[in-house]
Amino acid sequence: MASNPFETADILDGIRRWVEIESPTERPDQVNKLADLVASEYRDLPATVDRVAGRDGCGDHLVTRSSWGQDAPGILVLSHLDTVHPMGFIERLPFKIEGDSAFGPGIYDMKGGAYLAYHAFRQICAADVRPPLGITQLYVSDEEIGSPTSRALIEAEGRKAKYVLVTEPARDGGKIVTGRKGVARFDVHIKGAPAHAGARPEDGRSAIRELGHVILALEAMNDLKRGVTVNVGVVRGGTKPNVIAEEAYAEVDMRVPTMADAGELVPKILGITSRTDGVSVKVTGELNRPPYEKSNAGAALYEHARELAGELGFELIDVFTGGGSDGNFTAPHTATLDGLGVDGKGAHTHYEQLYISSIEPRARLLHRLYQTLR
Repeated sequence: MASNPFETADILDGIRRWVEIESPTERPDQVNKLADLVASEYRDLPATVDRVAGRDGCGDHLVTRSSWGQDAPGILVLSHLDTVHPMGFIERLPFKIEGDSAFGPGIYDMKGGAYLAYHAFRQICAADVRPPLGITQLYVSDEEIGSPTSRALIEAEGRKAKYVLVTEPARDGGKIVTGRKGVARFDVHIKGAPAHAGARPEDGRSAIRELGHVILALEAMNDLKRGVTVNVGVVRGGTKPNVIAEEAYAEVDMRVPTMADAGELVPKILGITSRTDGVSVKVTGELNRPPYEKSNAGAALYEHARELAGELGFELIDVFTGGGSDGNFTAPHTATLDGLGVDGKGAHTHYEQLYISSIEPRARLLHRLYQTLR
């Protein structure tokens, strides 16, 4: 073993191997290729690896469990193997190092953090003394599309755990995440009546015009002071410029900071009706990630991590963010700490990067959490 078990160059080389296997969510064959590599990393460790077969066009999920501590609630580590970047993106964004930055598709969100959690677990296994709690690491294949095939697994494992650590990337210079907005998605389907736009416009009922009313109603629900955002991100409608549009469609994203906000606004959006005779409006959708509100247990877990970080020589500041993660599924019932991955910037972009200087301190923090949580 190296004299420093958290040697940055060694960890970065491991991250590179994971990054160089591209794993877009929509390519289960590629996600599974990465899962093969991740599973192989555990072969010589005191751990079991269960593979949950993928479905509905998604890849497999991996559940790795320490050989100790599985008879009582322990630590669940949540990571995802999928990325948003399409196949071939690595040619545009190859793994490279420039100064304190290492670049590559998914390196910041979140292969860097997933690898840190694995590496910290490996160092725990190398020690003579086992920590008090068992450690389960769950790697899912579909987080970037809302975890449709892994949510039940995440919730089941989360309910069994005492603590949940999420290896999503750090925010804004290394901040840890102790709260996230809930995410809801809706589809709006509008049906009107077609007609010739020049000769018989009075016979038509424009679905596009009605969609305009719906968009204004949705936009009016935005309340930045409360932290509520409603975004109509996709619209489609009509067939030709000289035809009154018979159909129109929109996709809507809503973010809410509390369950009370969700309870108010989800029914309000689902209840939107047509303002025009002869036009129907149908809205479908739901809250697909509950808000991750900072509970007393979550706050205590953060305070413990903050003290450990101080002992390691860096300040750990927490933040509330609008982006969702798999931590949203566990936070309502289990102490959850998110944003434990690498620091960096550019998630989902052509310049995605991690900061190399963040690798060792954040790997050590995960290691100390594994050692000290009780």
